[in-house]
Amino acid sequence: MNKRRRKFLQRALALAGGLFVAKPGLGDSGSRASAIVTPKHSPTPLEWDNDRITMAWIGHSTVLINFFGVWILTDPVFSQRIGVYFLGMNLGPARYSHPALDFDQLPKPDLLLLSHAHMDHMDYPTLKRFAAKYPDAIDFITAANTKDVVQSLRWRTLRELDWNEELNYRGIELRALKVRHFGWRFPWEKDRRRGYTETGRSYNAYRLRKNGKQIVFGGDTAMCDDFKQLQHELVDVAIMPIGAYEPWRSNHCTPEEALEMASHMNARIFVPIHTNTFYQGREPLNEPMQRLRKASADFADMRVGIKGLGQTLVV
Repeated sequence: MNKRRRKFLQRALALAGGLFVAKPGLGDSGSRASAIVTPKHSPTPLEWDNDRITMAWIGHSTVLINFFGVWILTDPVFSQRIGVYFLGMNLGPARYSHPALDFDQLPKPDLLLLSHAHMDHMDYPTLKRFAAKYPDAIDFITAANTKDVVQSLRWRTLRELDWNEELNYRGIELRALKVRHFGWRFPWEKDRRRGYTETGRSYNAYRLRKNGKQIVFGGDTAMCDDFKQLQHELVDVAIMPIGAYEPWRSNHCTPEEALEMASHMNARIFVPIHTNTFYQGREPLNEPMQRLRKASADFADMRVGIKGLGQTLVV
């Protein structure tokens, strides 16, 4: 083994133990869940109507969306672990809940919409499976300076969007939004948050609009005022992260903060993500959803449209 490969392996193993998890996530009893949980709900996308917006929370930040006949999958992760991909496997935190749909149960996505290059959002083994199953047939949109992770795979198109850039995708007005997060996939990489404005890895939320309806995929963010740029618009659905806030409040918002940011864009329906899937953060496993239910009572003009993995929302 040459010196460069040995050095990479040492870094990879170190990252696998510490990149995402400072301490295992805890359940209500203060210990890990005893077995991998199967979601109570299972979506039936073959029955969805192309004349409306339908979405289901598959797990973590993965949401399957039928947007008036266009199939979109956000931050797809179907691996049993997330982390450094080495020798054909991921080294890092494990799932404690199965995806609400198996990979082979998914309809073919038209678009994979990626928020940033973190390994729990841009999961290389999952993306490799999509490219192998549907070579040259899927469009891919990601944040600035992140496409290099997947550019060797066979996509129909591969495009980066920077903050406030827009494009029309099959009749959908799609706009990249700024959030408060960080971008590096490995610690030695350039990161926009570290001041590499032009060359650093970036991180997006997205607004999608068609037929007078709007949804926002919030990606990954800490509390910020950036969603106030949508304060004069009516967002029908805000898909927002609510977990892994302990001890990383500088990068991840709490459920209460996620609701507040959704209120900044006048969202009428709230959909939670970034929880109930992997051992991340120090908060008890069920705490984010419990806090969300309690805090949502303070937002009378907004309802929680999905309250568990696998549930389906029709707009």
